[in-house]
Amino acid sequence: MKLDYKKTFLIGLGFFTVNIIWSLYNVKVPLYLAELGLSGMIVGMVMALDNVFAVVFQPIFGALSDKTNTRYGRRMPYLLIGIPLSAVFFSLIPFTGNRLVPLMISVIGLNFFMSVYRAPTVALMPDVTPSPLRSKANGIINFMGGLGTAIAFLLGGFLFRINDYLPFFSGSIILMLTIIIMYNFVKEPEQPADDGPASEKPEENGERQNEEGRLLSLIFILLAIFFWYASWNAVETFFSTYGEKVLGIDESLASFLLLTVSAFFLIFAIPAGFIAGRIGRKNTILAGIIGLTLAFVCLIFIRNVTVMFVLMAVGGISWAFININSYPMVVEMTSSKGIGKYTGYYYFFSMLASIISPILFGYLKDILGDEFLFIYAGIALVIAFFFMMLVKHGEPKAKTRSAFEEIEHMDY
Repeated sequence: MKLDYKKTFLIGLGFFTVNIIWSLYNVKVPLYLAELGLSGMIVGMVMALDNVFAVVFQPIFGALSDKTNTRYGRRMPYLLIGIPLSAVFFSLIPFTGNRLVPLMISVIGLNFFMSVYRAPTVALMPDVTPSPLRSKANGIINFMGGLGTAIAFLLGGFLFRINDYLPFFSGSIILMLTIIIMYNFVKEPEQPADDGPASEKPEENGERQNEEGRLLSLIFILLAIFFWYASWNAVETFFSTYGEKVLGIDESLASFLLLTVSAFFLIFAIPAGFIAGRIGRKNTILAGIIGLTLAFVCLIFIRNVTVMFVLMAVGGISWAFININSYPMVVEMTSSKGIGKYTGYYYFFSMLASIISPILFGYLKDILGDEFLFIYAGIALVIAFFFMMLVKHGEPKAKTRSAFEEIEHMDY
């Protein structure tokens, strides 16, 4: 059994474009909003719309894609609608940046249509990838996402110097090229690669117990996902403030420290999937939680910049171990008929943490001070570790060979 790398990289184009669009969006849209005289709180609320739309709409469109049956496939119709319309609304942003109502129409349109296609795009991976290979495939898809972010920053760095329109036009063109490539070269299988738990036929007296155990495992891993995203989002949001007020460093050095996390995540995105193939997804995630917790605990006390770079590198590697293997574990707990819905569950809990955690920590830091950042992050990771320990399902199913296959592979 081998991973189809070509098809996986092509599916990864969807995640690649998502990261390009949001990276360029996050650079410029807050500036447009501030120039219109909006308060910092209102700007923050507008910039949180992507997470709000993700929580509300991605589970809906993920579940709808499971039930869709067209000659274009289950997932592709949502890409064919969502990607071109996202390109249209994204290209309108620089033209509407000096007027609030048109700008908000562009922003809301972009957020909605990005939500239309994101969950169905991600669900394509388990549709075409056999269960044991999904961690490797998810590593490639996340690598493509990280590459998209890097390209967006390079693209924006050059093109924003020329004018505001070029980065948005370039992003829109990339979106259109992506849907053309994916439509022509990614064919959804008539029969999904792996039907997961629902295709198994357990003994009748154990069926209910298996289903209850799988449901509990799903709840526990979704809670774990919520808490490790709560930990990371607080650090990502408030690290520059922490650097200035606690470490006494400027925002440039704080950005380089966060960049170290992103760089090592990108480097280890693909290896994290291979490691899970050796020691199991759950063990890889637990190792990642332990590594990230140790890094954050050390950062409570460490003030040496060189050591902090090392700890951030450890954090990036650990985050790859966690992030790459969690989504494959979630979709392992359903059949092919529920992959889109379970993809929506994954995004609901991760995005909900992205909304709640910065607000919650912001409230706590007003009371306890910026020094509480890594204590908060460490506590959230300990809770995530506890829930992850309770997960009993989500590993790839062992593939059994027929008697003839066994004879064929016998050593003589």
